[in-house]
Amino acid sequence: MTSSASTPLQEKIKKRIVDHGPMSVAEYMSMCLSDPEHGYYMRQQPFGTKGDFTTAPEISQLFGELIGAWFVHQYLSQDLKGPVHLVEMGPGRGTLMKDILRVVSLRPQMLANLQIHLAETSPSLRKAQRKLLKAYTIKWHDTLETIPEGPTLLVANELFDTLPIHQYQLTEQGWRERCVGLDNEDNLTFGIGAGTLSPADVAKANLQAKMGDTLELSPASNAIAKQIGQRIRKNGGAALLIDYGYAKTATGDTFQALKKHEYVSTLDHCGEADLTAHVNFQALANAALTEGAKPHGPIGQGQFLLGLGLLERAGQLGAGKSTLDQDQIRKDVERLAADDQMGALFKVLCITNTSEKPIPFQQ
Repeated sequence: MTSSASTPLQEKIKKRIVDHGPMSVAEYMSMCLSDPEHGYYMRQQPFGTKGDFTTAPEISQLFGELIGAWFVHQYLSQDLKGPVHLVEMGPGRGTLMKDILRVVSLRPQMLANLQIHLAETSPSLRKAQRKLLKAYTIKWHDTLETIPEGPTLLVANELFDTLPIHQYQLTEQGWRERCVGLDNEDNLTFGIGAGTLSPADVAKANLQAKMGDTLELSPASNAIAKQIGQRIRKNGGAALLIDYGYAKTATGDTFQALKKHEYVSTLDHCGEADLTAHVNFQALANAALTEGAKPHGPIGQGQFLLGLGLLERAGQLGAGKSTLDQDQIRKDVERLAADDQMGALFKVLCITNTSEKPIPFQQ
């Protein structure tokens, strides 16, 4: 049941339910985030202290710089020939790409061989990216399909957690789809719909489930992971998929809403709160694998960053700075890499076209 004042998108969703019946969690999530008129990513500036959440690149430049160094290493070790496509999917305000390019620019020959592509659907975020990255020539895309073929270095940080999920609940009648409908007082509410899970999907998940358990599937995420896998297998290069989630398929309801850095009800604030779900990294790895690409990991974000020299780089950044600045750098490092902060919940999956494990995925 919802209690807050209704938003224009909430009314639109209610009308859609009245006209067509309850909608899947995936359709509800999709409308809340991507409705052309009222969708969260179409109109909000969600990042940073003034927004609703803070991503790793917004915490510290160290995050993007280490990814930049990793891309330079891949470029050199794979001996990639230009033009090489440097791609970011879901680039936020452009902070991560700016930090990556700061490191890549130290190798002018590599920079000259790169074509920079941002896959972004939000007009307001494209505007922010254009402003922040005005020093570079950039092409914008709605999807991966319009990016030319060729060796690709790709990063997607906190993209997959925003892609729509379907939820299924184990009932006496088997796995049934969880839906959003209306209660007797015309408020949005969750219920069990008619949709079922195919035996093949159940078998694939290989679950130990009990009555009432929830299984989340994201066909949209798997489709993008397939596209990435296909591109990397065919053209060479490497991809890093970074997000919070779980390494192996498991049951659990991870659907959540965030507004002004606070958790709120997923049925309130339609179009005004960020909706996300934890990412199933096993499903992403399997999707890339079906296209003949080689997934590595996932490993914890902390392990990834520390393996790339986070502490050493932090020491360089803090050299000669005030005690206050050094203290802030130390806090940022902990936030990015400590197990009780982002270090363990956030994971990094790497996709290449060879079975040779890149640094730091060897463990």
